[in-house]
Amino acid sequence: MGFWINDLRHAARRLAKARSFFLTVTLMLALGIGATTTIFSLIEGILLRPLPFLDPGRLVQLGEHVGENSGIGITARDIRAYSTEAQAFSSTGAFAGANFALSDGPSPENLPAARLTSGVFPTVGVEPLLGRVFSQQEEDARAQDAVISYALWTNRYHRDPRVVGATIELDRKPYTIIGVMPRDFEFPLQVGRLNQAQLWVPMSLTPEELSEEEAGFWGYQMVARLNDGVSLSQAAQDANRVSRQIMSSFPPSMSKIHIRGDVQLLSEVLTGNTRPLLRVLSIAVSVVLLIVCANVAILMLVRAVRNYREYAVRLALGARSSAILRDTVLEGLILSLSGGLLGLIFAGVAIRIASHSLAESMPRIDSISIDVPVALFTLGIAITVGVLASLVPAFVALRTDLIAGLKDTVTTTAGAVGHARLRSVLVVMEIAVALVLLIASLAFVRSYQKMLSVDPGFQPQNVLVAGYRLPQQQYATDASVERFNRDLIEQLSKKPGILAGGLGNTLPSSGNSGMAAYTVEGQSTEGWKLKFAAFGAIYGNYFRALGIPLIAGRTFTDEDRADSPLVIIVSQSMAQHSWPGQNPIGKRMHVGNPKKNLPWATVVGIVGDTRIGSRDQKANDQWYAPALQPAILYGSALPQSRVIPAGGSIVVRAAIPPEEIIRTVRRTVAKIDPQLALDQVRSMADVVSTTEAPRRIMTELIGSLALAALILALTGIYAVVSFSVTLRAQEIAIRMALGAQREGIVKLVLHSGVRLALVGSTLGALASLATSQVIRSYLFSVSPTDPWIYIWSFFLMIGIAFIASAVPAIRAASADPIKALRSVP
Repeated sequence: MGFWINDLRHAARRLAKARSFFLTVTLMLALGIGATTTIFSLIEGILLRPLPFLDPGRLVQLGEHVGENSGIGITARDIRAYSTEAQAFSSTGAFAGANFALSDGPSPENLPAARLTSGVFPTVGVEPLLGRVFSQQEEDARAQDAVISYALWTNRYHRDPRVVGATIELDRKPYTIIGVMPRDFEFPLQVGRLNQAQLWVPMSLTPEELSEEEAGFWGYQMVARLNDGVSLSQAAQDANRVSRQIMSSFPPSMSKIHIRGDVQLLSEVLTGNTRPLLRVLSIAVSVVLLIVCANVAILMLVRAVRNYREYAVRLALGARSSAILRDTVLEGLILSLSGGLLGLIFAGVAIRIASHSLAESMPRIDSISIDVPVALFTLGIAITVGVLASLVPAFVALRTDLIAGLKDTVTTTAGAVGHARLRSVLVVMEIAVALVLLIASLAFVRSYQKMLSVDPGFQPQNVLVAGYRLPQQQYATDASVERFNRDLIEQLSKKPGILAGGLGNTLPSSGNSGMAAYTVEGQSTEGWKLKFAAFGAIYGNYFRALGIPLIAGRTFTDEDRADSPLVIIVSQSMAQHSWPGQNPIGKRMHVGNPKKNLPWATVVGIVGDTRIGSRDQKANDQWYAPALQPAILYGSALPQSRVIPAGGSIVVRAAIPPEEIIRTVRRTVAKIDPQLALDQVRSMADVVSTTEAPRRIMTELIGSLALAALILALTGIYAVVSFSVTLRAQEIAIRMALGAQREGIVKLVLHSGVRLALVGSTLGALASLATSQVIRSYLFSVSPTDPWIYIWSFFLMIGIAFIASAVPAIRAASADPIKALRSVP
């Protein structure tokens, strides 16, 4: 053990004398290990770390396939059927997203929430931190109880334990706080922080929600725990059995609809869309780490060649080969562990930045941290890289020729020329893998540019949006909702700087929109197939506020009221798909299948297509209805009921930046209803940016890794060419003494660097062609084998090699041949 400590001490002293070498290699390793640690922390926190529930591997999400559409959810009526009839599950619970205005403070606050059946908490197996959760009896009795999140308890109630039993106002109705959940409890599982539920209330389904009119509303989800010994496929078969029973009890208006059960692991539902991104990033960061290993191996090889004479002397004096091998490996480990420690610090900073930039794009973002598994991973990577990078110089040390080594000086060829091929192979390898990453990066950049070139169908500049929801108790009738809508739009239109204002329960690029099946008049019922279109109820100058163009017909007017003929406006794609080759103006449709006894609505206008989500997604068929004509969706409504949409988004177009009218909008709303909370008040540009963040972030991350790879490749080429020039100083001096021109010397050196780049780039291009399928599904309107991407990448790599070789080439041509010859022994 003592000789290991002595060898470690000697290795540290040798590295202390070579400070520039130590600093260069440590920074390279910190870059590679830090990037790898950052990506692994994302993978560990999002994919590998178990969900904070009891035995999460047995938890599934239960939904339905409706026709050819998957992921639709379930209906209110289906909740009881699956809860009582399914045999594959030990417990089940249903949930639905909600929002509540919390008004027990100085200003109302709109909180994301969830309605839960009492079975949810036992199913996921999480006990409250304080108090209790609601029971089935309380749910049946419609008890106004609330369980709040740890974040809400901390931020609003300052962790006061007396909050349990306190009364709060939700939507201006009294609720009693009965429990506080633990810090890491999150349900339903959501991507990002923006929509994470802050409180939970009993679902307490109403007679209206269980009515035949709502039988076609698939707006609920279920969580279930698999029975012991039941597999996922067996659970799916059991869910299909229950779905057939459900279909047998469908009302006549739904007899054409076919459903089947859908069972997925809860963890897969949450992370399914994130896995491809993390998979690509893990491949990219592995490429960077491979280049770092090659670069470190090159630098350590150069150092070993420079120490060739020292190795020869030690061997001649009786040193064992194992001792030299141990010294080399210890140097590599000191370097890699130093780089790993610095890389861990880099990763901590990167994760902090990522937690903000990825906040609304990644699930479980709060689970990402430098914990024990991540630290152990970093240690393992550091040791592996250190040992692997040490093998190359160790190979040089063990192959030392004693006679030649004792005769030669540092710069002669005994220990250098023999390993020139090895240095060249390492450089060619890192150029090849760097080109693979460069090609992928340019493909992602081109894909992102293609997405940005797509017309979103509206003009987000100078548009402010704000979410709102009118509470049922204060706005119990359509007349009260209509009065609020009218007063708000009238007052906003009088404010200076505001050009147009509208309301809508749909918003382009937000990722959310209602979907409804529809029937076109004149279509045969025999061949009718279930098809869905996005829909929205709007009020005021909605189209003008968003800049959605009117292509034909007219927009809605004040005359389109509940007592006037029902009208709709359709998108251009829906017009083409529903009435191909015809003029859609004057055509009619109604919601649901042909057996739905709902009134016909007449098409009076056609507007441009807008994307529900980001611009790289397919445009959906869409139609719009006047908010004052709920009969389009619901048929005839009772005079005292509330059917007009009582929430959605306020949309305002201004002649000034939207940030400057936030206060105006808030004051206008407060003047009409001082207790009404606005939610997510932001510019429409921010909405678009948030929706398109996943592709933008992937492009930025892949681009950053590709840039790092290019810098590392440049460093590797420079190190090899520069060392080659040093070894050939005598040869170059003789050439110049015999009359060689300096331009010829420059060309000689440049040729060696560019030749390596040509070989590496050719191999890299072939490797990219072979692996192009890996990224094909992540690109938008771009082929991963686009020849222009390959051409640009190829010449860029040649240019980098030219730059890396230029400095040593100029230095070699500028040397004094007389001094160079005098330095030869």
